[in-house]
Amino acid sequence: MSYDFKREYKDLYQPKTTPSIIDVPKMNFIAIEGEGDPNTSEAYVVAVETLYGLSYSIKMSNKEVLEYIVPPLEGLWSAGDDFRGGGATITDKSMFIWTMLIRQPEFVTNEVFENAREKLTKRKPHLDTSIAKLITFTEGLCVQALHHGSYDDEPVTIISLETFAIDNGYAIDINAKRLHHEIYLSDPRKVVPEKLKTILRHPIREL
Repeated sequence: MSYDFKREYKDLYQPKTTPSIIDVPKMNFIAIEGEGDPNTSEAYVVAVETLYGLSYSIKMSNKEVLEYIVPPLEGLWSAGDDFRGGGATITDKSMFIWTMLIRQPEFVTNEVFENAREKLTKRKPHLDTSIAKLITFTEGLCVQALHHGSYDDEPVTIISLETFAIDNGYAIDINAKRLHHEIYLSDPRKVVPEKLKTILRHPIREL
């Protein structure tokens, strides 16, 4: 049976719709930064294609190390100077600033990553793989919940996250380094908006 991060780390990838507190450990990711409306931005499309291309290149080239299922797409989001992902309604999605991520197994070193970059460049020369980087990210203490439905309806779940955090002695700790975080368990190309499943996660600190 292939190693499945969602199965092995249920606390990270299988939260309930009711909020909970979690201490997120250090993990490896391939990351690509960009900005613009994800519904219309060509940069966003290219970023996602590049992330999956690199992730599958690593997976297919290292089957003897670990047979695994590529983890879901994730995103860190903010927008403009006055919005840092705290749940405000954004009507102009062209203001979004994002970092898209896919988690990588622990065996993925810089050497493994560079080999994957080289192979993907040969297979898909139209992709500029230099936009991707391998990072280590420790998110730390957070509040999270599973959101059912359209991305546009997320503010309702975000309010429940923030209320739960405050009621349990925490403050939301979104800043330039700790951002609104989404993990996409559904493919919006294949699932209607009302059935989408997305993990919403906000960093917190003790009061």
